Amino acid sequence: MAGHGIPHFQNDGGHAVIEIGAKEFMCTGASSPFDHPHIFIDMGDDNEKVCSYCSTLYRYNPALKIEDTVPAGCTYHVAA
Repeated sequence: MAGHGIPHFQNDGGHAVIEIGAKEFMCTGASSPFDHPHIFIDMGDDNEKVCSYCSTLYRYNPALKIEDTVPAGCTYHVAA
């Protein structure tokens, strides 16, 4: 995972859609200092959810591992 109990995802690339392998996650927006409040998103029975801060559309893809994204590189990692 990304060093968290719940996966965190970010959208530095400004992608319209990010496919993820989790239905419960945190959206950070972009990397610091351009992030927004890190919010918990639960898709529930849906397979898509839009972040209310950055408008990124997250789409659940059951073929992905929990930390994988399409496009690659959208998993948020804590800076050491």
